[in-house]
Amino acid sequence: MNLKYELRGVSASKDEVHAAIQHLDKGLYPNAFCKILPDLAAGSARHCNLLHADTAGTKTSLAYLYWRETGDLSVWAGVAQDAIVMNLDDMACVGCTNNILLSSTIGRNKTLIPGEVIAAVIRGTSDFVENMSRHGVHIHQAGGETADVGDIVRTIDVGFTAFARMKRSDVLVNNIRPGDVIVGLASFGQSTYENTYNGGMGSNGLTAARHDVLSKLYAEKYPESYDPRLPDSVVYTGNQQLTNLVEVPGAQGPQQIPVGKLILSPTRTYLPVLQEVLRLHRKKIHGLIHVTGGGQTKVLKFVKDVHIVKDNLFELPPLFRLIQQSSGTEWREMYQVFNMGHRMEIYVSPKNADAILAIAEKYGIDARILGRVKRAQGERVTVKSPQGKFEYEG
Repeated sequence: MNLKYELRGVSASKDEVHAAIQHLDKGLYPNAFCKILPDLAAGSARHCNLLHADTAGTKTSLAYLYWRETGDLSVWAGVAQDAIVMNLDDMACVGCTNNILLSSTIGRNKTLIPGEVIAAVIRGTSDFVENMSRHGVHIHQAGGETADVGDIVRTIDVGFTAFARMKRSDVLVNNIRPGDVIVGLASFGQSTYENTYNGGMGSNGLTAARHDVLSKLYAEKYPESYDPRLPDSVVYTGNQQLTNLVEVPGAQGPQQIPVGKLILSPTRTYLPVLQEVLRLHRKKIHGLIHVTGGGQTKVLKFVKDVHIVKDNLFELPPLFRLIQQSSGTEWREMYQVFNMGHRMEIYVSPKNADAILAIAEKYGIDARILGRVKRAQGERVTVKSPQGKFEYEG
């Protein structure tokens, strides 16, 4: 049976992409979370380079809907952050958290996306860079390209490329081992460097979230927001409107956020936390996993002969409960598509976990020991949750 996600023309596991690139060189450290290159910039044997590219994915389509319905340009700043963080937090997983060059690539359909939207994306980029600098994370904007490509882009595509140079001795290569515990950092809530509650969406699973939650009304009003070749049975099948309110926790008590803005919560970066964790505990960390495409199964790409048991997950945030209730998607698929409440995993020996938990707490990010690593033949993940027990094999 095909996952509903695949019927919409996307893949949580990206099997075809991985098959297409399997012959490519894996870089200096094949089991690192990002490809590590020799120091091509200066030729130093003690240094290495990282060059990473990513986009906000189909989150731009949801931002387009919300902006068209409400006129709220602020959502475009969040889209800029989404694309940036999908680069930078991947790079943080190999130990790179500072002195990063950033270049944007924006493709738009000029007939639908005016200059004010482009300006909002660019301003959102600058605002994010300034916010990170206040927390000791230095990112340098190197310009970029904005192209009018209406023949191939339905609305807008926002992407970034990031470059950094670091010492090879500082590179973190995944070596997740039996006996490790998993420290998880929550994707939801409000950190000390965020201005509002974050629903925890990140930038994965947006195709499913948009179509499963929102009403068919939006297919009729904005046919440019989706692929017209999709089966009608998977297009905007939910019952929610963008401005319907959802109750979420708040520091001063419950608060209400529009459905559209809750899903559009900017992808949280963990750079301030990880910079401090790496500064104090780099040699104690056995693995860093950015829980993006593949959800709770992401770690399977970076382990060998271990059983990852996740049996102490965060209470399910309101956003993911809303998505499941709206879609009726099986819980097994939910955990394979969405982060379900945490988007960063730190693998360490049990004796080192408390120090990392304390750093996360300092930044207002909920953190906990989610589970542990056991010896096994082959690779598998077990998720034990109130919604059921689910097994995934590598």
